[in-house]
Amino acid sequence: MPTDEEVVETAAEAAEGLVLARLQNSDVDDLDITVSFEDGVLDVDVYVNAPEADADVEQVADDAALAAQGAVDDLFATEDDA
Repeated sequence: MPTDEEVVETAAEAAEGLVLARLQNSDVDDLDITVSFEDGVLDVDVYVNAPEADADVEQVADDAALAAQGAVDDLFATEDDA
């Protein structure tokens, strides 16, 4: 079973990776990813301030949170298979 720290790191990395894959670094003025994992409950909040971005920044933030959840699901699935 993954540790709480592994879960948080995996979620944060996945969220950040998606944001940076969809938006140019130079367009991102502020990126804040908050992840907590307590009592088996994952909470992911993604805030992106990128006023010059061509993409729908709100959608990117939502997708990043979903990517974080998916990465954690994959982490648990991999652990279950081991």
